[in-house]
Amino acid sequence: MTAASPARADISFWFDPVCPFAWITSKWVRQVSAQRDYTVDWRFISLRLLNAGIDYGTHFPPGYEEGHAAGLRLLRVAARARAEHGAQAVGPLYEAFSSEIFDSPGARQLTPQVRGSRQFAAPLLEQAGLPAELADALDDTGWDAEIQAETDHALSLTGSDVGTPIVQFQPPDGIAFFGPVISRLPAEHDAVRLWDHVVGLTTFPGFAELKRSLRERPQLRSFGVDPDEAGIEEDWHGGSVHPPR
Repeated sequence: MTAASPARADISFWFDPVCPFAWITSKWVRQVSAQRDYTVDWRFISLRLLNAGIDYGTHFPPGYEEGHAAGLRLLRVAARARAEHGAQAVGPLYEAFSSEIFDSPGARQLTPQVRGSRQFAAPLLEQAGLPAELADALDDTGWDAEIQAETDHALSLTGSDVGTPIVQFQPPDGIAFFGPVISRLPAEHDAVRLWDHVVGLTTFPGFAELKRSLRERPQLRSFGVDPDEAGIEEDWHGGSVHPPR
């Protein structure tokens, strides 16, 4: 546990603010935490650093490199916020960033360039109760070593063939997994039941993976799916929609 981590955490959750599936899963974790009185340690994992050795042109659709770069820029701001205002600042800031990216009425019009900009970050910092000048960290690569270290630590718990989110149960020694990947938020009365099923799987030492690449389009305005709708089912691969064969 780093010095910036809370003294006690029931869950460690590694996020990149531009990952839609991490965002939906984080909202579910918040539901469960409120009902179970869990403490969450919000940690950093950068999709841009994780994919540093990958040719974006052949592995991802157009725009993904710019999108992941915007996520890294926002994580620099979050790292500075944590350093100067404590670990308790990270959760509200993550919520401010990603709710604007994915759930706001104008989410579909937000380009990666806007998401990684000062005009985007500064008002959301203030919304989270933090100084707008923390946005100076957007271009400060001095935070990248810390973000890389947290990314590497997450991968040391799961193996390298994963994405976001990564969740660790009962840190620092509990089991960690990539996911669960969910495309819509469960109802309040189903949230804890789903959590207990997931935790039940993780308690078996031999359990490693349960996966399907067919996913509903995320229930987020940025994907054109309203909160009361279910998205169409698509084939996803490596964090992006897989083209039909």
